[in-house]
Amino acid sequence: MFNNYFIYRSLMFISFCLSGLFIQAQTFFIATSGDDNAPGTRDKPLASIIEARDRIRELRNQKKITDTVYVKIFSGNYYLAETLTFSEEDTGTPQSPTVYTSVTDERPVLYGGMETGRFEIINPNLWRVFIPEVAMYGLYFEQLYINGERRFRAQSPNRGDFNMVKRVEETVIDSSIETLTFAVQKVVLHEDAFKFLNKLDTKELNDALMVFYHKWDNTRKMISHTNIKDTAIYLVGQPMYTYNKLDDNSRYVLENLPAALDAPGEWFLQRDGNLYYIPMPGEKPENISCMFPIIEQHIIIQGNNDKFVEHVRFENLSFQLTAYHTPKAGNMPAQAAAPIEATVMIDNARNIDFLNCEIAHTGIHAIWFRENCSFSKVERCHLYDLGGGGVKIGTQGTPHEKRITNNITVNNNIIQHGGFVFPASVGVIIFKGYDNVITHNDIANFRYTGISCGWVWGYAHSPTIRNKIEFNHIHHLGWGELSDMGGVYTLGDSEGTTVSNNVIHHIYSYDYGGWGLYTDEGTKNILMENNLVYACKNAGFHQHYGKDNIIRNNIFALIKTSAIQISRVEEHLSYTFTNNIIYQDTGDLISDVWGGDNGTKIKVIYDNNCYWKIGDPSPEFYGLSFVDWKKIGKDKNSIIANPQFVNPINYDFRFKNTSVARKIKFKPFDYTQAGVYGSEAWKEKARIPKELEKAFDEAVKKIVK
Repeated sequence: MFNNYFIYRSLMFISFCLSGLFIQAQTFFIATSGDDNAPGTRDKPLASIIEARDRIRELRNQKKITDTVYVKIFSGNYYLAETLTFSEEDTGTPQSPTVYTSVTDERPVLYGGMETGRFEIINPNLWRVFIPEVAMYGLYFEQLYINGERRFRAQSPNRGDFNMVKRVEETVIDSSIETLTFAVQKVVLHEDAFKFLNKLDTKELNDALMVFYHKWDNTRKMISHTNIKDTAIYLVGQPMYTYNKLDDNSRYVLENLPAALDAPGEWFLQRDGNLYYIPMPGEKPENISCMFPIIEQHIIIQGNNDKFVEHVRFENLSFQLTAYHTPKAGNMPAQAAAPIEATVMIDNARNIDFLNCEIAHTGIHAIWFRENCSFSKVERCHLYDLGGGGVKIGTQGTPHEKRITNNITVNNNIIQHGGFVFPASVGVIIFKGYDNVITHNDIANFRYTGISCGWVWGYAHSPTIRNKIEFNHIHHLGWGELSDMGGVYTLGDSEGTTVSNNVIHHIYSYDYGGWGLYTDEGTKNILMENNLVYACKNAGFHQHYGKDNIIRNNIFALIKTSAIQISRVEEHLSYTFTNNIIYQDTGDLISDVWGGDNGTKIKVIYDNNCYWKIGDPSPEFYGLSFVDWKKIGKDKNSIIANPQFVNPINYDFRFKNTSVARKIKFKPFDYTQAGVYGSEAWKEKARIPKELEKAFDEAVKKIVK
């Protein structure tokens, strides 16, 4: 059979050459009922994308393709047993790109996993299904989906709740070779939390994971040992990072324990192949589909230093179900879950487009244009239910200047519901890259930052310049799980970068740092204007430290702690804050810097701003009256006045009249233009449901700090 197949392929290709049919053979069709030995016509389609890719490679090797090559996929469900890989052999040209698309408007779905058999009922609150691939081949998975919805592994305490660490003691075992440093962490628990572990058999800890939430980070480690006498869990691996150690301010959950299987929607997979599940209300074995992922990537596009992969487009396709398998060493904390890969990985590529596609139900991030990528786009895509974040651009390290990723457009996408495996993930992040465009996206329901730009701390040279972050709707982030986050977060020199016309709201951290606009360490030369920021926890605008930033013509409203915050006094001009409107009901207008300061030392220009605090006609500025604040050179032309919004308590920030705004030379902007655009159905898809808003409100009520 194997030899016959290749004889058939060779004869078919020779017939193309002899008959001169290259032009007519530039569309290949794929169907669930197809056959990879077929010619690939509409009537006799192929069965797989891999076969179509290979045939296109053969045609391109003959250098006779002169027009667009289409791979058209009929609607239906396709199950991928391996990742789709594309190399320099798959490169198209501007005149002859390769387009993978659907036959009709209905998206075909490419699954990176498979479906289980039917559950049997052990009792009304516990079901079981046997998965032979687990028992026979050692397959193990960490994500599960019922009727297209993520279900979570059994954990204690249950999802949405956390336990506090009592203390952490660390012993470094071997530090003789830096890369081989090894340590043991003794995590002492409060006695009431440890009682749960007393009841467990040691074997039940074999696949158990301890997941920590500490400041802006998340640490995931396998449990190595428990000690009843010390009420302690022992973890092994790398030492803790000095800048963000586990301590008594850290929270944690224990994941993947059979004894923790006690809530609807939870599940536990035994190594013998038995999967146990507690059904949600209304679920019955006959009305559910249960699926689990196998592969970690749908697509890998990998050129090389000498030749790019170019001119490949994916359109109107749905990529669903990819896995993440926790390594035995676990995951050390990493800001923005930076090292974790994506279900679509792209390196050394140009003109790679994802249009009107869907990526869902992943264990990791969605798309990463990593090294040496340019002139590519993600447009009108729906990225949701993600183990990590949405779109990543550039590298953490600094490659040669010619290999820095640039000119990536992320426009008009819905990027929602993520960070379910890696809570520190970001909706869209630019590490090191320039001239990228992030516009008109709706980013919501992540546990950390919405958009992050820059990956240089301090005032060192940064190649992350001239990026455009505009007209995005960024909301319902944090969920009170992590700290030190922003709707838009920036780092390092950002020359020419603009953050404008975004609407940012409901950013709620666990402790400090639920900020709207956040210029962190060394942010420099950035312009933030025409943004509406409201209903955040800590500050509408916060600068840790930075230089020569311009914050202009924004609205900061109804911020819980303070409208404005600066954390460090520096010798140079930190930022210019002009023509802004600040509208508060509680909290401060401007909060204290570190170490306390009455505003006399900070190098900041404040002027032509309008301040208003409901019920307080004489608000204070760093403890000073408005008159005394002006005497030290701040806000000389600013006013305290009601800006006359239509209904600010219900988040309607249109103006009844603009007389007050005109006094500070404020230029009204249409904030309704932020977010996705297009059909009403597309815009409606971006609206998060009322029950999710309610769940967000309930989550932040649990926060004690």
